[in-house]
Amino acid sequence: MNRTTIGVGLTSLFSDWSHEIATAILPAFLASVGAGPAWLGMIEGIADGLSSVVKLAAGHFTDALRRRKPLVLIGYVITTACTGALALATSAIHVLVARSAAWLGRGVRTPGRKAILAAAVPPAAYGRAFGFERLMDTTGAIVGPLSALWLLQHYHHNYSRVFLWTLLPGLGAVLCFALLVKERAMASSLRLPFWTGLRALPAPFRRFLVAVGIFGLGDFAHTLLILYATRALAPERGMATAARLAIGLYVLHNIFYAAFAYLAGWLGDHRPRHRVLAAGYGLAGVMALLLVIGQTTLPMLGLVFVLAGISVGAEEALEDSMAAELVPRAQHGMAFGTLAAVNAAGDFGSSLLVGFLWSAFSAPVAFAVAGILFIAGAILILRLR
Repeated sequence: MNRTTIGVGLTSLFSDWSHEIATAILPAFLASVGAGPAWLGMIEGIADGLSSVVKLAAGHFTDALRRRKPLVLIGYVITTACTGALALATSAIHVLVARSAAWLGRGVRTPGRKAILAAAVPPAAYGRAFGFERLMDTTGAIVGPLSALWLLQHYHHNYSRVFLWTLLPGLGAVLCFALLVKERAMASSLRLPFWTGLRALPAPFRRFLVAVGIFGLGDFAHTLLILYATRALAPERGMATAARLAIGLYVLHNIFYAAFAYLAGWLGDHRPRHRVLAAGYGLAGVMALLLVIGQTTLPMLGLVFVLAGISVGAEEALEDSMAAELVPRAQHGMAFGTLAAVNAAGDFGSSLLVGFLWSAFSAPVAFAVAGILFIAGAILILRLR
């Protein structure tokens, strides 16, 4: 624990609080303008796909900077402004533009923030440092949907006003990063051509990226779980009650995400990290199996959201820890940018794939394909040395 790790943690808390308010109400808003799961999958997929390109470029660019902090700060400003701009949306196209622009800002900030955090702690504490950042990030993801529920009731489902409130925690994130995070200037380094820098990444890290990429092809946006739960509960409980219960389940998801992000990071500092990560990938496979079976009762949906939260907590804390461990510090920007790009590309493909299969065939078919990819990724991670 030092000023930088606390500052990065608080920044992540406020930033996630901001965009999780928007995420929680996004399926309901899209439904109100006549857009279904295919639109939701396309919006999330395109936003993540554009973000992946920016993360890759920002990771390459940031390794040659003496200070990464200004670039990261610009990214937080863009994300805050564009998430607030959802208040102006009146159609799915508007949501697509605003969400994509917000995620471009996310792409700008991600590699530099992770490199700053890795430089602030010794290698033996990577798991706990990244786990703490994920814990704080997901605490914001717990407060965000709860705030969305309260705001929806207060404003009588006026979505524009709820989207405007995302600006408040978003500005908190900008201020925390600007005032609390300290970065030591690095020695100037020669900026290698992009492909040279990519080829210079160690071979074990490249094999790790293959496993991450295959898992990521099934790792659909969990907003689709909110939509699944809403549809499953609506026939018995009504659409309004089902939507509130689905957001409540998403809060439960984020509670387990927060708790297991730090726990998985701690375990990764004391046990082989790849085995702990493979276990997290395997739990995602179990979650997908439950969805294939077609569980629609509230307790079983709760189990689905819990397993999804545990899996994503382990995934995010340990993938970053392994990247920091496998790559020299001088290449951390490129490594984190490449990892983030692979994940974002996987999110792009998986959200489009699952959304399409769900609309064209059925939800069980969509989640069965995702489950196969989850298990394949877990097996490849276990084979890493």
